[in-house]
Amino acid sequence: MAGPTTAERGGVRVESESGRARSDGPPGRRFRLPGRRFLLLLTCVIALCAGGIWLLYGSAWLRVEQVKTSGLDVLKPAEVEAVAAVPMGTPLISVDTQAIERRLRQKLPRIDSVDVERSWPNGIGLKVTERKPALLLEKGAKFIEVDAKGVRFATVEKAPKGVPLLELAVDQPPDVRRFTATRLMSEAVRVRDDLPGKVAEDTRVVKVRSYDSVSLELSGGRTVMWGSGEDGGAKARALTALMKAVPKATHFDVSAPTAPSVSGS
Repeated sequence: MAGPTTAERGGVRVESESGRARSDGPPGRRFRLPGRRFLLLLTCVIALCAGGIWLLYGSAWLRVEQVKTSGLDVLKPAEVEAVAAVPMGTPLISVDTQAIERRLRQKLPRIDSVDVERSWPNGIGLKVTERKPALLLEKGAKFIEVDAKGVRFATVEKAPKGVPLLELAVDQPPDVRRFTATRLMSEAVRVRDDLPGKVAEDTRVVKVRSYDSVSLELSGGRTVMWGSGEDGGAKARALTALMKAVPKATHFDVSAPTAPSVSGS
């Protein structure tokens, strides 16, 4: 049997053997083509990605067919949905939810916040939170609603039940220069929020003469001198105690909560 032979070519030893391939170059890593299993797996992945993209953007199953609105009190669903202008029939994945939110807040000031959500497979949900009036400004025969943040958000013909009027009776020019009408209105809202429950229900008018001169007109001809919006909790507790101690009094002064007073009892 013939054994391996050795020859020199250009200074490189080449060994050959019967039935064995020869190599003229130095030994090293050999390049191998991908196997069938790898090619099959890669093909499947590409097919799945293409199918997913088609399903999201090209399929008729995942297109906008309905809009559902929730959280409304005063606004009507048709009104909100008209402003939202959700593009019906478009792929659900491509709907610009942020643009819808901006339109609703800009064109419907009564909306305090709104969440626009995709409801798979074919819907858009509008979850609305409306502003609630804390005070009313009288404007002729109509009323401007002011929320707890001091934002004027709507004009209505009929005053909502249980919401007191706000009177900005500022007659001190220096105070006006120091505190704008918006700042004074915010102070009135602050006072309104601090009122005890029963007092808040009975409040008909919140009158602001200056930053530290806020008074209340209650049902039954009663009045309260509140002062500034500071120390609201202490003033609320003092007022509650006074009303229990002297229930027939008509005027209460809690502007200095550590030394409250009553009169007209």
